[in-house]
Amino acid sequence: MSTLPLPFFSGTSTRAPFSFSLKSSPPSAASSSSSSSLVPFQRVELFRSTSTRTTRSFSCVFYSLKAKAMAELVQDKESGVAATGSSGGGRPEVEHSRTFLEARSEQELLSGIRKEVEAGRLPPNIAAGMEELYQNYRNAVFQSGDPSAVEIVLSNMAVAFDRMLLDVEDPFVFEPYHKALREPFDYYMFGQNYIRPLTDFRNSYVGNLSLFYEIEEKLKQGHNVVLISNHQTEADPAIITLLLEKTNPHVAENMIYVAGDRVITDPLCKPFSMGRNLICVYSKKHMYDVPELVEMKRKANTQSLKQMALLLRGGSKIVWIAPSGGRDRPDPLTEEWYPWTI
Repeated sequence: MSTLPLPFFSGTSTRAPFSFSLKSSPPSAASSSSSSSLVPFQRVELFRSTSTRTTRSFSCVFYSLKAKAMAELVQDKESGVAATGSSGGGRPEVEHSRTFLEARSEQELLSGIRKEVEAGRLPPNIAAGMEELYQNYRNAVFQSGDPSAVEIVLSNMAVAFDRMLLDVEDPFVFEPYHKALREPFDYYMFGQNYIRPLTDFRNSYVGNLSLFYEIEEKLKQGHNVVLISNHQTEADPAIITLLLEKTNPHVAENMIYVAGDRVITDPLCKPFSMGRNLICVYSKKHMYDVPELVEMKRKANTQSLKQMALLLRGGSKIVWIAPSGGRDRPDPLTEEWYPWTI
């Protein structure tokens, strides 16, 4: 196994520096492979305004590129033929309320939340979370100074609310290995377009870009590549792929993320997670939160490990892991951001 130090993304953010290491190996690599310590590099500046993060564990203040076509994207995709199974890249669409897609103003969008609660289709606690998410997203996009901010917010949040409502009506269940859903609705592009306006591309860049071309060559040769880093927001997967989509789209779209149970169970998170390739695990930190579920969680983790082994055995896989099991937090005294303890 070969090991490469990998200082990747950089920017002007005052957030904590990322620590990243890369290991590439063919599927038949010997167990006596070498290793190296993590190499720090500066975190890309994710958001213009980092103070607008939601107080929920779901810090999805996500954003958009061509917001104008988002509602049409849903309608076009829903008219397609559904694929089957989460591992097959699609899920059948069910008939559900189109309240949010038909909204033409902020007032109509927010009143639509109340309408769905009154109709009994949306639980009050989820509705409250949706309203909070809307305000956070709206504030962040408006602070970016984009002249199309009003259109971006309305279009992106209409589609996000529609997907959240759909999951409440027809809950999606993630398998141990989840392949990004690209049809009949493209959840991957939905997440990309939602996050894009919150990314400060002018002050962000990919460092050591040549290493990503090397990664692509390793993948073509059948090697597996594992990226190990700290983790700052639930938007990290989208940020990584946004910064790689022009130069290394194969790496961006095929990266597999090890994901905790929170992002695959929270109705506000799930639509974004459905657009990513995931190995789903239960965090050791929260393993015993509900004693009667401990055995189920252990069995699920065992299945996930088996799936990862099968994937790596096949070769040409790239996997992103945040071994700390949680996101970075600021120091309570200095308010400085540091990578979370691994």
